[in-house]
Amino acid sequence: MSAMLETPELPAVFDGVKLAAVAAVLYVIVRCLNLKSPTAPPDLIYQDSALSRFLLKSCPLLTKEYIPPLIWGKSGHIQTALYGKMGRVRSPHPYGLRKYLTMPDGATATFDLFEPQSEHCIGEDVTMVICPGIANHSEKQYIRTFVDYAQKNGYRCAVLNHLGALPNIELTSPRMFTYGCTWEFGAMVTYIKRTYPQTQLVVVGFSLGGNIVCKYLGETQANQERVLCCVSVCQGYSALRAQETFMQWDQCRRFYNFLMADNMKKIILSHR
Repeated sequence: MSAMLETPELPAVFDGVKLAAVAAVLYVIVRCLNLKSPTAPPDLIYQDSALSRFLLKSCPLLTKEYIPPLIWGKSGHIQTALYGKMGRVRSPHPYGLRKYLTMPDGATATFDLFEPQSEHCIGEDVTMVICPGIANHSEKQYIRTFVDYAQKNGYRCAVLNHLGALPNIELTSPRMFTYGCTWEFGAMVTYIKRTYPQTQLVVVGFSLGGNIVCKYLGETQANQERVLCCVSVCQGYSALRAQETFMQWDQCRRFYNFLMADNMKKIILSHR
């Protein structure tokens, strides 16, 4: 009777299938976590000058090897997801005043103004004029975190709200923000210069905002007056090459293409 109840042994091929499945899962994990990517110091491209030597001496982090957090630190996807989740829970809420500017074509540009919470380390009046990324504004988590840190270090911050991006601000002209238009950013900078004649400017642009601020500074030399420096964060340089990248499925790049396109569609349709 006991012999009849014995379970027959599974064929060896089943063990091979299990082994292949485990190997496939491990491969996906390694690929998604980007664990094989080596760590190295950043590549620095600069002209030898007194300013560049001062920056390298003041910021030794620029020449050090980046050691990411274990397991998830090399994955841009997980970093994005974790920061998105943590940002909604922990991101600060700096208090600012919303300013409205009427443009020559009837458009209503808005920006948020945040006063410093402490004295600047050199005792100067310095204002950061900030241009967020595509379809973004002053209420985004990464902008709030950046502004809060800047305020605590003695900087006044002016953050442009891209035309049409804020859900509670209606368009007053038949246009919204574009990749090349610097009108709203220029109007904000002019307001800051006029309202605070003693202030010096640090120009900051994130992603699409990096393109806008660099274009603005290069349009006329007058736009560079009272500007101490410009910081462009994660700026894209070639739209055609970026388009090719976003059409690839490798590393789930095409997924971001769908997300950004869907976000743009929602903004456009909200003003329909």
